[in-house]
Amino acid sequence: MISVEEARARILSLMTPVGREVVAITEGVGRVLAADVVARRTQPPFNSSAMDGYAVRGGEVEPGAQFRVVGEAAAGHPWGGTADAGEAVRIFTGAPVPDGLDRIVIQEDVMREGDAITLRETLDEAPYLRRAGLDFAAGDALLSTGRRLSPENIALLAAAGHSLITVYRKPRVALLATGDELALPGDPVGAGGIISSNNFGLAALIRSLHAEAEIQPIAPDEADALRCLALEGAQADLFVTLGGASVGDHDLIRPTLTQHGLDLNLYKVAMRPGKPLMAGRLNGTPMLGLPGNPVSAMVCGRVFLAPALAVLSGVEARAPEMREAVLACDIGQNGPREHYMRAECVMRDGVLHCTPFDSQDSSRLALLSRANALMVRPVSDPPQRMGDYVRVIMLDT
Repeated sequence: MISVEEARARILSLMTPVGREVVAITEGVGRVLAADVVARRTQPPFNSSAMDGYAVRGGEVEPGAQFRVVGEAAAGHPWGGTADAGEAVRIFTGAPVPDGLDRIVIQEDVMREGDAITLRETLDEAPYLRRAGLDFAAGDALLSTGRRLSPENIALLAAAGHSLITVYRKPRVALLATGDELALPGDPVGAGGIISSNNFGLAALIRSLHAEAEIQPIAPDEADALRCLALEGAQADLFVTLGGASVGDHDLIRPTLTQHGLDLNLYKVAMRPGKPLMAGRLNGTPMLGLPGNPVSAMVCGRVFLAPALAVLSGVEARAPEMREAVLACDIGQNGPREHYMRAECVMRDGVLHCTPFDSQDSSRLALLSRANALMVRPVSDPPQRMGDYVRVIMLDT
């Protein structure tokens, strides 16, 4: 068995970013830029007012000063005249400031009678003028290749004049659950059978990570059917099998696929849950073989599949983010495998506290559903006491 860290490195070495496509910015959130973006326009494109008030020459501003109002400017309606000394322009937020004027006196600091204004004795000293290009100028670099776009990034792209962007297309992942015992939700379940769940859970995880998931028909424990479905799944950007990767008489993934082009990169990882993990290339397509146990499959999805999808999507891959938490109970010594324990974390007095569940049976999906964190214990970790610090992966996606 190899370590989790080495297994993740080997898996990521199999991945390369998928192709590019051009999409509307309305479809861009969550997508990853495949080309650098520069501003197509200057923002703001002119000196503009930050407040409602009067535009004047800053050198003429003093308590009690008087001005004659000669025009008005509003957002989208600039004033085209020229103001001389002692003249002011009524102006509203967002309006272009007329040439030669460089100070906005807010309306609260002004007394007006007809076309004359008088400045009050107490004045706000801020100029309230936004210079052209304050935010960015045409040609400025805005966003770099590899950036996953947030709603705020989309707003920036729109302001900079972009309606279309070049992004990596969403990776397409084929999910193949295997086993004669499996039935789909809503279908009849035979004697000794169970409902297939990890393919649906992993599909949800994949979609939450801005990739596409295709759930294939369940593969029976029969080599020819498995081969046909696997070769179909290998047409995706990533082929993921669920179950059948152990060494039992009915575990056919490894021997069957090895006969049909599987170049195995790793097999078995020193982790709990998730030991029967495999990865390689099936006729050139990256392939990840996850355990059939639903909890094991979901944990491996977080630890291995999510970083792999990042690379396929054009993002720099990282191990799942670890946070430090205070242990809320005593726990015994860990064994020879890195343990990912389902746990609940709560924030108290600004400190994250972690309570692992008493049962860590890897078949209990209800506990995984309740968990908001995985507490990660190193190999052969000694007993830990309440108040000790532990590492956790928050399950917030």
